[in-house]
Amino acid sequence: MKAAFYTLGCKVNQYETEYMAETLKNAGFQIVPPNEEADYYIINSCTVTATADQKTRQNVRKFKRQHPSSVVILTGCMPQAFPEQAKELYEADIVLSNKSNDDILDLINQHSISHNRIIKIDRHQSGDEFSQCSINHFSERIRAFVKIEDGCDRFCSYCIIPTSRGRVRSKHLDDLKNEIAALGKNGIKEIVLVGINLSSYGKGKDYNIVDAVRVCNDDENIVRVRLGSLEPDHITDDIIEGLSKYEKLCPQFHISLQSGCDRTLKNMNRHYSSDEYRQLCNKLRSTFKDATITTDIMVGFNDENAEDFEESLEFAKEIGFEKVHTFPYSERKGTAASRRGDNVPRQEKERRASVMIEETNKIRQRYFESLIGTKQNVLIENIIDENIYQGYTRGYVPVRIFCENDIIGKEIEVTITKADFELDCCFA
Repeated sequence: MKAAFYTLGCKVNQYETEYMAETLKNAGFQIVPPNEEADYYIINSCTVTATADQKTRQNVRKFKRQHPSSVVILTGCMPQAFPEQAKELYEADIVLSNKSNDDILDLINQHSISHNRIIKIDRHQSGDEFSQCSINHFSERIRAFVKIEDGCDRFCSYCIIPTSRGRVRSKHLDDLKNEIAALGKNGIKEIVLVGINLSSYGKGKDYNIVDAVRVCNDDENIVRVRLGSLEPDHITDDIIEGLSKYEKLCPQFHISLQSGCDRTLKNMNRHYSSDEYRQLCNKLRSTFKDATITTDIMVGFNDENAEDFEESLEFAKEIGFEKVHTFPYSERKGTAASRRGDNVPRQEKERRASVMIEETNKIRQRYFESLIGTKQNVLIENIIDENIYQGYTRGYVPVRIFCENDIIGKEIEVTITKADFELDCCFA
């Protein structure tokens, strides 16, 4: 039997795809790319925006249309948040929620016997434990995403995540240690710790994100540790001091901003001010040598006016983010913000997004140019052309290197000779 996965969304979804793929592979399935013929096509959905839902629907229908005799399976966040909409996607032969991913093999076996459509959408409950998922390999081969936290208790006014992911829960340190050991023995060199609200890792327990980094840092086969997206108000001085002790931790911090305007932050129900965010960035840059700070910025939220947008834009320019992911606000049914309406026209959202992208790209370009002539440690991940290898600096800058020898998996020191912003990479 052949199974193919098509994954939408965040690094947590990518990890869960790896987990499900490994589950099926251990049961004798052959995992193939989604553009090849397969007996089963599994769409792991995202629902953070309306566009994500649209892509999910399109892909469910596409796979069934192109492979009518194959079984199409829909899982992920979309069925979890909007179960009735998921049930109405009749092209999906099996529909399950992300909470039910552990059951994917059982559901496939049931379907192979009954050939009846199966719907299994278990709801998240307060007090749920962290799913005992772990992986031994990762398709990227050198760098692996490892989910250590799930759920969110923040209830930002625009966000459906608490519905689609439930409340905060954390992987136990012993389970993490065993997983890291297995990945390291199987060739993984860099661990990226990820979660829905990663900063909340260990909430209600006697451990936190510093302990998770320590576990990875202590494994002899791991050469780098990186953190996924973090919430700014959870990164205390004690956390920063604790993280600074571990030499394998890459000083690249993705700190979710959403807006640099205090009025907008309050409307979003974010739990910090722009000044608190500024102070955090200053602490990180003063504590970690060559620290890079990346972020997400939303434009056009609810009643964001022209002055609010300009305030957010100027804040982004002041901080000087090394990279910014900009996106227009997308109303999500069931959130607090959706009850207030959406009074920023689509064209204006797109205009603001274009302006934000243009201005923050200038900052990224200047950052790339500042690296020319500097020495950087690059962990080589893959080969993209004959004798052209690509890897990443500790600050997560892609670097391409010409080499006639196989250097995948090696961390090497190079001198940056050129910055190519169109390719979004440097050369050494």
